Amino acid sequence: MAPKDNHYPTAELQALDAAHHIHPFSDSAAMRARGARVITQADGVWLTDSEGNRILDGMAGLWCVNIGYGREELAEAAARQMRQLPFYNTFFMTTHPPAVALSAKLAEIAPGDLNRVFYAGSGSEANDTNIRLVRHYWHAMGKPEKRTIIARKNAYHGSTMGGASLGGMGAMHAQGGLPIPDIVHIDQPHWWAEGDDLSPEEFGRARARQLEEMIDRLGEGTVAAFIAEPIQGAGGVIIPPESYWPEISRICREREILLIADEVICGFGRTGHWFGSQHFGIDPDIMTIAKGLSSGYQPIGGSIIRESVAEVIEASGEFFHGYTYSSHPVAAAVALENIRILGEEGIIDRVREDTAPYMAQKWATLAEHPMVGEARMVGLMGALELTPDKAARAAFANEGTVGLMTRERCFANGLVMRHVGDKMIISPPLVITHEEIDRLIELAWQSLDEGMAQAKAEGAFTA
Repeated sequence: MAPKDNHYPTAELQALDAAHHIHPFSDSAAMRARGARVITQADGVWLTDSEGNRILDGMAGLWCVNIGYGREELAEAAARQMRQLPFYNTFFMTTHPPAVALSAKLAEIAPGDLNRVFYAGSGSEANDTNIRLVRHYWHAMGKPEKRTIIARKNAYHGSTMGGASLGGMGAMHAQGGLPIPDIVHIDQPHWWAEGDDLSPEEFGRARARQLEEMIDRLGEGTVAAFIAEPIQGAGGVIIPPESYWPEISRICREREILLIADEVICGFGRTGHWFGSQHFGIDPDIMTIAKGLSSGYQPIGGSIIRESVAEVIEASGEFFHGYTYSSHPVAAAVALENIRILGEEGIIDRVREDTAPYMAQKWATLAEHPMVGEARMVGLMGALELTPDKAARAAFANEGTVGLMTRERCFANGLVMRHVGDKMIISPPLVITHEEIDRLIELAWQSLDEGMAQAKAEGAFTA
């Protein structure tokens, strides 16, 4: 059965899938019982399933289809490159034109002196690279004891052994003996759920200063780096208070700690800037990139590295690290064309000046729903905090139950909106129109109504 053959009955596709395909982040038993959702094609912000239903993709795939589905230019870029040079590695002093051109373009659009790129096949791999990179850097600087990396609870930095260790998600750490040694975590800057009686500004500073406290506890001479997403994406679109990032930046600068900004979700226009670091005024030493780098059309990721850090790595001799598909020529060619489209079509400028403000205005109206305690958004990524008691900022008794109910109503209504516990989150393609935003809000409101009704009917609407 060729991938293009979508004429097979849905039930047959689901049976074959259940028999042979192990899915990521899925309950296999539950999926076999109901059958996997089969997506057969897509265009713009719309998906089509095997039954012909159109679904508004409020998550841009997995935070990644920034320029939308169906862009022929990217297919043509891939085909051209496959015909000319389908693969060659960049090990052992070898390169190829797509890697050269993409690296130069990334250096051009990245802030400050982030001028060097080490490629991977995904954000997970890139964060594994970052672990080795920062430890090797400090070893080359004559400080091999600086090995520990500080990250945040409820952060997501990938699913590899290194990436999942950097991430602060307990469910992932419980499977596979994680985190690996010399990775520790501080609390997240989630004011709505954890701020108690502090103002957002006070809370942001307090959470940032946990970094300083952890450095003091471990000893500054043992800490290599701090890694964080500008906005925690998979953790529930956790937008830090304005006081948070300036304090984090100060601490890293004063305490001789490398700062890694994980831009896998925030990068390539999601916040209305090329990178989330620009939105928050962060000056990182390393940025992790993936997802929007190719709009998901090809698997590619990487680390953009400050010039002074890269110079130390290069001066130390051979760096014994790399992946077969590092700077894969087809992936690099597609990423380069994707970046051209983002820039030349003014997509990021339009997000910042038009669609994001419009979306924020519409999204804020969802806070009027009786089950929504907060509706927050930056650029085109947002979250709704579901609660049984707005005034108390209360959590539901069985975390995630109401969120799951609401997510299922979204799917039934033709909207992909993800749940993280009892948060509903969105991250639509950057090309979404005003009319499509209106439709998204309409479907979200309908799904909230239905999710709340089900929660009350099943006795789940309790704190």
